[in-house]
Amino acid sequence: MAQVEKRGGLLRKSSASKKPLKEKVVLMYDEIFMTEDPSKCSPRFWEELFLMKVNLDYLEGKLESLDGEELMKIKDNINCLFQHCIQALGEEHPIRVVNALQTLCALIRGVHQKNKSTSGFDIINMLMGFDKAELCMKNLMESLDSLLCAEGSESLKSLCLKLLLCLVTVTDNISQNTILEYVMINSIFEAILQILSHPPSRREHGYDAVVLLALLVNYRKYESVNPYIVKLSIVDDEATLNVGSMFIADAHENISVQTNEAILLALYEAVHLNRNFITVLAQSHPEMGLVTTPVSPVPMTPATPLGTTPPSSDVISSVELPLDADVQTSNLLITFLKYSSIVMQDTKDEHRLHSGKLCLIILTCIAEDQYANAFLHDDNMNFRVNLHRMPMRHRKKAADKNLPCRPLVCAVLDLMVEFIVTHMMKEFPMDLYVRCIQVVHKLLCYQKKCRVRLHYTWRELWSALINLLKFLMSNETVLLAKHNIFTLALMVVNLFNMFITYGDTFLPTPSSYDELYYEIIRMHQSFDNLYSMVLRISTNTGQWKEAASKVTHALVNIRAIINHFNPKIESYAAVNHISQLSEEQVLEVVRANYDTLTLKLQDGLDQYERYSEQHKEAAFFKELVRSISTNVRRNLAFHTLSQEVLLKEFSTIS
Repeated sequence: MAQVEKRGGLLRKSSASKKPLKEKVVLMYDEIFMTEDPSKCSPRFWEELFLMKVNLDYLEGKLESLDGEELMKIKDNINCLFQHCIQALGEEHPIRVVNALQTLCALIRGVHQKNKSTSGFDIINMLMGFDKAELCMKNLMESLDSLLCAEGSESLKSLCLKLLLCLVTVTDNISQNTILEYVMINSIFEAILQILSHPPSRREHGYDAVVLLALLVNYRKYESVNPYIVKLSIVDDEATLNVGSMFIADAHENISVQTNEAILLALYEAVHLNRNFITVLAQSHPEMGLVTTPVSPVPMTPATPLGTTPPSSDVISSVELPLDADVQTSNLLITFLKYSSIVMQDTKDEHRLHSGKLCLIILTCIAEDQYANAFLHDDNMNFRVNLHRMPMRHRKKAADKNLPCRPLVCAVLDLMVEFIVTHMMKEFPMDLYVRCIQVVHKLLCYQKKCRVRLHYTWRELWSALINLLKFLMSNETVLLAKHNIFTLALMVVNLFNMFITYGDTFLPTPSSYDELYYEIIRMHQSFDNLYSMVLRISTNTGQWKEAASKVTHALVNIRAIINHFNPKIESYAAVNHISQLSEEQVLEVVRANYDTLTLKLQDGLDQYERYSEQHKEAAFFKELVRSISTNVRRNLAFHTLSQEVLLKEFSTIS
């Protein structure tokens, strides 16, 4: 007997010259694409259709091949198919439910592909008909809600989430997807929360549930009242809020990271909208310490739940980030800081740049929160945080095992210092630098306000900031062609002014304050050069005149310190016949001459503008959500609608 091959919905005898035979489901689709009602001649047509294995490619391809006029002729049959799919979701036979869910995916995608240029209203009419749309979507959302909340098949739940992701991402700009109005009216928020609040279902479906929630929260978020935003902002159940598993890596010593914008977006929305989520960031998780080695080391990402491999277009290859065997507890914030340290190291690629920016926005929200700051600065809550450090020629590799236990704010400051030191490059990421300095400033404002004396190696920060100023000066011409470098220079100078004016209230010891003066005096040439540069530009007529002038005024106290102490240090050296003074000798001169130093009181150093998404970041989030939506849709199309696993699960059903 000749072998039978299956290609594109056709059954073909390999050795025969006869016309290929179409599989039954394809013949049934062809009947739907006729103008007649297929159930007229075959009363059991719809009942039989949902027992047939769906041919997604054929159904979508057929829809896309028709022109607008042809599609309108079969509109009644498409409406009928859509309604019968929804009815089948209520059936007890799981195979019917599976086939109905997959048919809905194909219908939604196929009709949308065909109607890309038309409005969402036309697509609603084509799928359901205006007159039935409200009831159809109500029934669909209720069925999906029931399936997601039921005790039944995990595969069915997975497929429900895929359908919802398909529905949400059919347009690049989700706010133009009018079908989502019905998803707003018939909320599935509680169903998503139920999945996230139970560890087994969170492990199985957490990734899709979190991505779905992140996208729904961004539907017309500035234009109307979005119920998903309202509900997310008042959730107070810790188990539900804990999406920590999204960030746990399952690896031995090497962690390979996929930059996953969707999960970062979800984390941002939770931190930004829900103050209760801050408590989750701080929640310790003993199981998040050293994990067991997988049999075959498959690299996974801290941005994905265990047991899933979500698609990603961007992989950072094999980054060494050994976990310290002594550390048996961790929390979501530590995991996020480690993740950020890897994501933020390379910002040349657009996706990584977006992820780096989002990490810094999340840190900005955390740095403004009173409770988060109380936890970050708590002396009784010390952790070892092994951040990734970029290999650089001029510094030794850090000894990981000697990491000290410190309050978490030290790790945040370390992360900011690391970023400052490692991104002084031709393609200068100005926006990220501004955000980085703002995070440091907000932490200092908290320390000044609450008189927190943090034992931190402040010299590393001061040194990084001075090197940044040197970089801005040596690349003045190139950078000014693209950026207003004076805004950043002013922020850096004002950080020094914060230390000079208020350092005695938050630096750990009097000697730390002395060391600040030592660093300013030691690096006086850099500050002198900066003053010369901004004076030159502020005395000329040009676009940077006002911006440079602000830096000139901000340097007044730094210049007063240099001009006060330098002559005294030179005099000390001359009297004692010393050609080069040691650090201790310079500090001796500094301590002896504080009394005669006069500084000006500068206003507003401990004030800052609070983060505002709608006014400052709306364009960024719109573009980010568009990128995520496109990526989710692309990967749904190729990877996640295969039926084999589902059929295997139900193979016992006759």
